[in-house]
Amino acid sequence: MKFSATVLPGVVIIEPAVFGDDRGWFMESFSQPRFVAGLASLDLPAPRPFMQDNESFSRRGVLRGLHYQLPPQPQGKLVRVTHGAAFDVAVDIRRSSPHFGQWVGVELSAANRRQLWIPEGFAHGFVALEDDTRFLYKTTDVYAKDCERSIAWNDPRIGIQWPAGLTPLLAPKDAAAPALAQAEVFA
Repeated sequence: MKFSATVLPGVVIIEPAVFGDDRGWFMESFSQPRFVAGLASLDLPAPRPFMQDNESFSRRGVLRGLHYQLPPQPQGKLVRVTHGAAFDVAVDIRRSSPHFGQWVGVELSAANRRQLWIPEGFAHGFVALEDDTRFLYKTTDVYAKDCERSIAWNDPRIGIQWPAGLTPLLAPKDAAAPALAQAEVFA
């Protein structure tokens, strides 16, 4: 596995080794020892253990996010796409961070097999670039409705440059999400 830092310290692109031949291909999608070692190679700490796996299925243009959970049940997320493609985004929402309000976006697809590690203290969202996009999440804590929060996907203060040519399809809670300035975030 190859671990690459992004412009947001702590957010990491992970590219698995893929072994293919005329029969198809094989890859190790997750290994706890390799994950911890890969983060350590970038001077990053090991996260809490993963507690829950989630999967979503979206048609082209579905935009989910920007979501996060506050303490006492914050979530780090390891995400990937197993079918289709998505533009995936992480936003630093730690007020004490010099990168507060900054974002990074990466295309994740079944073809490129990339994964993105998004630690606690970051909001997360994505837009499906193709119909039938399947998105997998490993999270470091279980879903906790009382801790769940969201930020407006189109907050001009953040300025995410979502892919052109898509009309976002939003859940009502995402359409009503507050701007970063009004959101309850990490200290």
